[in-house]
Amino acid sequence: MDTSKVMLDDLFAAADFAGAANGIAGDFRRKFELPPIHQLGLVVPDVEKAAAVLEKRGIGPFFIATGSPILWRERDSDRGFKGKLGIAYHGGIELELLEPGEGSDFYRRSLDAEGRVVVQHLGFMVDDVDMWAKKLVDAGCPVYVRGKLRSFPMSADFAYMDTERETGIVLELITWRLFGIRMNMPPAIFHGIGRIEKFIGIRSLPL
Repeated sequence: MDTSKVMLDDLFAAADFAGAANGIAGDFRRKFELPPIHQLGLVVPDVEKAAAVLEKRGIGPFFIATGSPILWRERDSDRGFKGKLGIAYHGGIELELLEPGEGSDFYRRSLDAEGRVVVQHLGFMVDDVDMWAKKLVDAGCPVYVRGKLRSFPMSADFAYMDTERETGIVLELITWRLFGIRMNMPPAIFHGIGRIEKFIGIRSLPL
């Protein structure tokens, strides 16, 4: 699959959504024995509008939140970043909607001129972000962004790896924790919070 600009609608059009998603950067992922794709990072102009469109297609509801990571270290320089994200699942894969945000052009540079949903990165759940990042750094793929999110009782460590030259797309390493215990967050948690947001009429909660 051409990874120069993968669109979500192209994956939806495939007979096997998960299979099409897992075809992205397949050779590179197999070479480094990365786990199965957990997440598609999707850049959109407006998270709430994009979530509403996808929810009409039966996906979600999306958990939507606004906030700033406690760490956003981009190209070894600490920055203050603020953004909005939305999370839901489809075909066993997490769909993470991301607005361009403020303080960095990391997401903004992937915006589509026609407003289509762009697959900006692939996310992988790992048990040690720094260990996996070192493995890729040693192979010539530097860390683009190293970050941390905290919103009690949940926390996340993540690293975006600069793999675009090798694969045409960014790869993200992720570790989620609940009450300090590493775990994969069940889709029902995100969908449940999304339902509450819709019920109370507030589609974006602060992180």
